[in-house]
Amino acid sequence: MTTKVSEFNPMDYLETDEEIAQYLNDAYQDDNPEVFVIALGHVAKARGVADIAKKSGLNRESLYKVFSGKAKPQWATIQGVMKALNINIRAVS
Repeated sequence: MTTKVSEFNPMDYLETDEEIAQYLNDAYQDDNPEVFVIALGHVAKARGVADIAKKSGLNRESLYKVFSGKAKPQWATIQGVMKALNINIRAVS
C-alpha cells in the first residue's frame, strides 16, 4: 500500500492577519534570509500572486521565480510585495 503525502502549506494554518504577521516575524528572525522570502511567498500565493503582481507592478512570472528560490530578489521586489500585501516592517529594540 502506498501512502500519498501532500505538500505542507503553512497558509492552510494561518487565518488571521496577526497569525500571518507572526509567521513572517518568525521567518525574518532566521539567520537564512531565504526563509523570509519563502514565507513571504507563502503569504503571496495564499492571497493570489496575480493580484500581488498587479498591485505591486511586478511581473507575475518573476514573482514565481523569486518565491520558488530560482531567483534572488532585490529589495525593491520584497518591498513591492510587502506593500501590495499591506505588510509593514518596523524596527524595535
